[in-house]
Parts: sequence; C-alpha cells; structure tokens
Amino acid sequence: MSVVIANAKKSSRPRRKFRPAFVVMVVPMACLFFFFHTYPFLKGVFYSFTNWQGYGAWRFTGLKNYLWVFTDPGTRQAYIFTFKFAVIATVLTNVLGLLLALGLNAKIKYKSFLRATFVLPWVLSSIVVSFMWKFIIGTLLPQWGQTLNISALSTSVLGTENSWLGPLFVCVWSSLAFTSLIYISGLQTIDVEVHEAAEIDGATGWKKFRSIIFPLIIPFFTINVVLSFKNYMGVFDQILAMTNGGPGNASTSVTMEIYRAFDGGAFDVQQANSVVLFLIIAIITLVYLWVSDRHEKQAS
Repeated sequence: MSVVIANAKKSSRPRRKFRPAFVVMVVPMACLFFFFHTYPFLKGVFYSFTNWQGYGAWRFTGLKNYLWVFTDPGTRQAYIFTFKFAVIATVLTNVLGLLLALGLNAKIKYKSFLRATFVLPWVLSSIVVSFMWKFIIGTLLPQWGQTLNISALSTSVLGTENSWLGPLFVCVWSSLAFTSLIYISGLQTIDVEVHEAAEIDGATGWKKFRSIIFPLIIPFFTINVVLSFKNYMGVFDQILAMTNGGPGNASTSVTMEIYRAFDGGAFDVQQANSVVLFLIIAIITLVYLWVSDRHEKQAS
C-alpha cells in the first residue's frame, strides 16, 4: 500500500522539462569563468606556498610567505592605509549617494536629464578619469591659486603627505552614480501610500527619513556598503594614475604594494599577500552581511 502511495505522489509531481537552450547559454559562460577567474585564483593560492618567481623551478616553502606578510612593516603600513581609505571612502560615498538619491527622487524638473548626467562619471574609464583629475588638481588648481594669490591652492596636494586625498576624491566622485542609482531603486520600492500615511501622522523631514524611509531601504544600504568597501579595499587605478603610491609610501595601498613587488620580483610573497587581502575582504563582508541580516530579522 505504501509503495502505491509513494508512486502516486511521484506521478503527481510535475516533471521538469529539459531545456537545451539553458545548457547552451550557461555551460560556456561557466567554463570561461572557471578558466579565466577561478583557475588563476586557485593557481595563485597554490604558488603562495612556494618560492616560485614566475618562471623556472620552484619548491614548497610552507607558511614562510604568509609570515613575511604579517611581519613586514611596509606591508602592515599599506594595510593600515587601505583600511583608512576604504572606511572614509565608503562613508562618504554612501552619505553623499543617499543625499543625491533623495534629491533625484524628489519632485523636481528635468529629473531624467539630471539622472543621466550624474551617471556619466561611472560610465567613463577610471584610469582616464584619474589622469584628468590629476591634471586638474596637480596643474590647473596650483596655477589658479598662484594667479589669485590663494596660498591653500598654490601647492598641489598630490605632492604632499596628504596626496591620498586626490584619489579619495576621484573614487567618491566616480562611485556616486552607481551608489545613488541603487538608492533610487530602493526609494522607488516604497509605496506612495506610506509617504501619505507618514505625512498624515505628522512625520516630515528628518523624522520621516529616520523612522520610515531608511528602515525600508536598509537592504539597499547593505548592498552599497558591501560593494563600496570591497571596491575601495582593492583601490588601484586612481592611486596608480595620480600618485603612484607616493610621495614615498604616503598613498601606497595593498594593491599598489602587490603591484610594485610583482615588478620587483617578489612573486611568491605577493601571491600570499593577495590571498590575505582576499580573505580579509571576504571575512569582513560575510560578518557585515550576517550582522545586517540579524538586524533586519529583529526589526521585522
């Protein structure tokens, strides 16, 4: 009897049709992703436990490369700078991006035109934008400062110990478009009736944003924070184009440290450094997502 019932249950379930089109679309992309992304990453992890310099023979060295990463003063300073840069840039990008999204989501004229205008910095190549701003900050502003007799602008900040402010500005300026677009999509998910009910209850301005709008867009806030922090921890193009990590090591990020050492022949050590950077970003992201998920469940 039980066998009959089990067979009846199986026969009542709808059979999933095999669709070859899905396989044709997914399998080639999965293979390309594996060969051009996953395989090189796994190969790099493997070589981080060896003394391979990119050519010739190699032998296993265990955790020697990782011990060097954790004890080298220059690498430690690069991580401190990168964390500082990523935190400041993430805060600025999300605060300014949310303010911009609130403005572009309001009832204003030429809304579509303004949205398209603010997207332009995100569309442009980051290296091209960086060279453009390097010329503006490093050449034009000092000339204007000297002409107008403004001492604060007469010297390029890119040649001082605060040279990292230039790449910071470019990173935030370029990322505002993408960040604000995500926030705009979140704001548009809020029903008009919610706004009307809040206004009837007397919730306006900051009170309305704090108690109603922001709690409803927390998932979008989480996405933006995670993506921003991940990208800024791997900042490279802006620093390479504007300061090249200088003067000295004033603006040397972890990626710049890896790039310089690859050029200098420390392939094995910087493979380990790359793995450490990946693990740090992955752990921080997972912890932040876990905390945010718990907060959202408690709030609901």
